[in-house]
Amino acid sequence: MDIAALSMASSQANLMTQVNTAVLAMNLSSIKEMGENITKLMEQSVTPNLGQTIDVTC
Repeated sequence: MDIAALSMASSQANLMTQVNTAVLAMNLSSIKEMGENITKLMEQSVTPNLGQTIDVTC
């Protein structure tokens, strides 16, 4: 291989690494946001008195 081909291959590998890192960062941000949303939904769904009493009047 000549120097130009090695330089091109190295440059392409570096670009692929940068793109992969950017995609992973976007995915991480998305997953973090989904986790926060799930936490909010779980907090809203908590009803501590639910199921504590039974209405037996007819």
